[in-house]
Amino acid sequence: MYLPQVLTQKVNISDVTAIWLMAYSALFSIVNPLGASLIFAQTTLGRPKREIIVLARMVGFYSFIILMVSIWLGGWILSFFRITIDALRVSGGLVVASRAWALLLAPEESEARKERQVFDHNAARQESDLGDRAFFPLAMPFTVGPGSIAVAIALSSGRTLGASAASYIIGLSLAVLAIALTVVVLYTYAERIVSSLGRTGARIVSRLAALILLCIGVQILFSGLEGFVFSTLKHLHQIS
Repeated sequence: MYLPQVLTQKVNISDVTAIWLMAYSALFSIVNPLGASLIFAQTTLGRPKREIIVLARMVGFYSFIILMVSIWLGGWILSFFRITIDALRVSGGLVVASRAWALLLAPEESEARKERQVFDHNAARQESDLGDRAFFPLAMPFTVGPGSIAVAIALSSGRTLGASAASYIIGLSLAVLAIALTVVVLYTYAERIVSSLGRTGARIVSRLAALILLCIGVQILFSGLEGFVFSTLKHLHQIS
């Protein structure tokens, strides 16, 4: 989506709300801030509360920037590589659905992978700068990895709910902002979440979120297939 296109469209509040709910569910499922907060609590164990709060805010800010760049520059990236929207919808839908299926079956494997990313980095650089650690590896790839970026670009590739460009991009932007705030809140109170919810409770929530993500992935996939079919029929009609 391009800025001039967004500025010339009308905004519908009900469309923005529906898009926000869809995008927030998809991003929450793939980012999984609840499960990630359990690992974040382990990596910041023994650190001062003030430092944990600052670190959580920095991770949330960097995550917001990464996802917003993915959404706002998604159309330009597609145009630069000459990738059609339908192709991205199909591939993005497959990525989202496969990722959701893996999370649905074994969310603990995703937790273990993220845990290795963070602890391996910490072992190599115990005295690293706080800002450096906030961006890498805590913001990327721990919180917002390639899967989250792919989902953001796939969501920005087209208006699957039939909304205007302005309503769609505003809904996506608000969803990204909500995800970043969710990350900040959950990371800030990670220790309390660990004591009250535990790993089992977090995995139950992760599986429920993964089911929603699977449905969204299938929706994006079939939206792309529908576009391919429509384009093919239109091309055949022109030939005949």
